[in-house]
Amino acid sequence: MSARHFGDGMDLLATAVLLIDQDLRVQDANAAAESLIGSSRRSMVGVGLPLLLADMSALEGQLRTAIAAQRGFWDNDVEIARPHGEALHVSCLATPVELPGAVLLIELRQIEQQLRIERETLQLTQSQANRELIRNLAHEIKNPLGGLRGSAQLLEHELDRAELREYTQVIIKEADRLQVLLERLLTPNRRPKFDGVNIHEVVERVRSLVLAEFPQGIRVERDYDTSLPDVFGDREQLIQAVLNVTRNAAQALLGSVGTRWSEASGAPGCIVLRTRIAHNVTIARERHKLALDLQVIDNGPGVPDGILDRIFYPLVSGREGGTGLGLTLAQTYVQHHRGLIECKSHPGRTVFRFLLPISAPRMHEQP
Repeated sequence: MSARHFGDGMDLLATAVLLIDQDLRVQDANAAAESLIGSSRRSMVGVGLPLLLADMSALEGQLRTAIAAQRGFWDNDVEIARPHGEALHVSCLATPVELPGAVLLIELRQIEQQLRIERETLQLTQSQANRELIRNLAHEIKNPLGGLRGSAQLLEHELDRAELREYTQVIIKEADRLQVLLERLLTPNRRPKFDGVNIHEVVERVRSLVLAEFPQGIRVERDYDTSLPDVFGDREQLIQAVLNVTRNAAQALLGSVGTRWSEASGAPGCIVLRTRIAHNVTIARERHKLALDLQVIDNGPGVPDGILDRIFYPLVSGREGGTGLGLTLAQTYVQHHRGLIECKSHPGRTVFRFLLPISAPRMHEQP
């Protein structure tokens, strides 16, 4: 078998396979490698692998050592990056070969899916425990809270001095505020009402609400794939989930204590609402041919490292005065839709990504 015709027999493999020469130039590649790297076979052949991948410094050293020593290697976790900068975690198996023009066969298997499944399983378990804790806590607080409010009202009627009644009003108003907070904690238990939803109507509604709430200093840009089909979901819950995330981004851009991040960083505050289609996605161990990929991207200060892993936990907030409930509720609504929400963040770029199945669930699967 010649190197140049190697790919024809390997296109049925789901693993990305490449043949390289002693200078790391690609001699052939299969269809899975085209998909993984994001380039066609024709454009890859003859090009050095370091030029095709934005970041493969660690892998390059391993490959050159393997070629010099004429031996293979296996690495279970290698980080590479596609030309446009998307980081990928792959396992790499390199095997010496004796083919015209080729010395090494490389198999790359993306492990991001496995890592995502592990994150989803942990996230789902934690979310269920959090919701149960919140429900129990909310119910325990509601009754004594009602008693406190009622007692304050009775006391107010017995007071004859206006300045004293101001204190009872404080108690009543704070009790009402806590009551609203408790209702927000219990609201996610409402079962969603599924129907066909145009996701761009949802995102446009969120955009208008955020621009009305933050009229100064923030741009909210659109980056839509207008060919997307409708999503089967609850319109109000989807609006609330995306709104909670987008509002968080706006608050981060404006700064928690009034100092605009855009002024401190020298860049104008910007939020991008992006929609795409995702193919062959696994969410919660279920394979979906098509899924909605909705991203809320901002150029703010980023999520503090200390809370990034706990950002969806209740009462965890990176903002002074924040309740830490917005993202918890967003996660709950997304899980109602058999979806996933995840966050990647560093200063200057934070991405919240929603993955939602396009197809309707079977009747017995509806949450």
